[in-house]
Amino acid sequence: MKFILAFALIIFSGSTLFAQTQGIAYTAVGKGAATTFVTDYHCIGINASALGWASEFEKKRFTIGTSEFGFGLYSNAINVSRLRTLYKTIRNQAIGTENSEADLAQRRDFAKEFASSSILFNVNYNWFGASFQNQKFGGIAINVADNYQWESVLGNRTSDILFNGRYASVFDSLTVVFGNDTSTIANNPNISSDTLQNVISGVFAVPTSISYLTEGTRIKAQWTRSYSISYGRRIIGNDSTFAIYGGIGARYIQAIAMIDLESDGSTIRMNSAISPSFNIDYDAIAQGNSPTFAGTNQAGFPPKGVGSGYGLDFSASVKLINMITVAAAINNIGQITYKRNVYSVNDTLIGNYALTGLATENVTQTVNQLLQDNGLLNIEGEEEIKVSNPATFRLGASIKFGKILNVGFDVVAPFDRESPGSIANPVFAFGGEIRPLKWVALSAGYFGGGIYKNNIPVGINFILGKGTYEFGVSSRDILSLFAEKANSVSFALGFLRFRF
Repeated sequence: MKFILAFALIIFSGSTLFAQTQGIAYTAVGKGAATTFVTDYHCIGINASALGWASEFEKKRFTIGTSEFGFGLYSNAINVSRLRTLYKTIRNQAIGTENSEADLAQRRDFAKEFASSSILFNVNYNWFGASFQNQKFGGIAINVADNYQWESVLGNRTSDILFNGRYASVFDSLTVVFGNDTSTIANNPNISSDTLQNVISGVFAVPTSISYLTEGTRIKAQWTRSYSISYGRRIIGNDSTFAIYGGIGARYIQAIAMIDLESDGSTIRMNSAISPSFNIDYDAIAQGNSPTFAGTNQAGFPPKGVGSGYGLDFSASVKLINMITVAAAINNIGQITYKRNVYSVNDTLIGNYALTGLATENVTQTVNQLLQDNGLLNIEGEEEIKVSNPATFRLGASIKFGKILNVGFDVVAPFDRESPGSIANPVFAFGGEIRPLKWVALSAGYFGGGIYKNNIPVGINFILGKGTYEFGVSSRDILSLFAEKANSVSFALGFLRFRF
């Protein structure tokens, strides 16, 4: 599937990552932790109660921002050099630049490389955010943002078929056409290239179930656009001694794409709803269903929605003696109802397979190979499906030493790791910020848990005009710039934030 990510990728010239646990708050990426560090509209989806805290810039009550973004890749097995190459492939396809088509030998390498390798792929983009904060009123914030999350592990047979197509080693024999003659030959790795050029399908001696072919495969992805509003204020107390804050938030969610697939070898489960803008060729499958599925091939940008839903946030925080902050939050409780291009899977038998396989290493396009007409999956239309949001629980604490140093920790856990777009497992972070000068903030920390290895986030933020203008950059893992054995590429940036 060709995910239309040009809105974010076109402005990147290097490898990037914006983690799922920091939302659009690029300032928190360099710390790793966010729950007790975020302020203004950056609180949305993280800790709305922080909107009630006293502003660091007392005479500036309004904050607005746009064009904050991040993108990136993470793998538990693929090194940073290969991830950079994968990033460039995805970027080129997103902005319409042609990639060189991989030959069969390269596709075989891709199939081996991606088999059983976890891939996390994140894109966040803030179209617009604004907030107003006042000690008596509290704080209110709005935000419009896109969020794209991809998580995949391809089983050995699945990876073989999706990248190698009809030439995959899993097939017992190959159907070959020479002129008007059609014959079947045994499949082996030593077949000449001249013969391979005439292969039209791979064949199983005994028809094989889809669940067996996809054993060990897990793909969960979601792209949404959220229109959010949050409010937070002090409930009781005084910051100099003891104060309690509360916050709530709500969002309308426009769903653009979703796939949720998992197979254990004996059973397979899959639900998908992909915008017609992605131009997946469902062909007769779409034509045979209700009008819900009409107009499948409608490529374009911005992508058309396939469903809608809502999310709710609840948070609370405590401040002690103007130094210690503790906060907890439950974010994005709710669901999305998908009503267009909704499909599930039938676990049928496959006797042959004719597709050529992926021409690049862009693992996100495996969805096209799975869902399109004559693809690996046998799909059927559904009227609608309701899917729970990738909700999270957060707990954080920090201690502030004057105006120079602020350090703390975060723990973020999924409510249901099975929800598309959810973080896979609990993630924890330690980090902080130091301000050697009034106009510059340096951040660093440690990030781990889940499938993540040891990551060292860093960042720098410039605060000019006593907070009037702010911009900065952050990285999820500074090691990826120097260590070839690192497993992520990362970058986050905000350059249009203003206060008045």
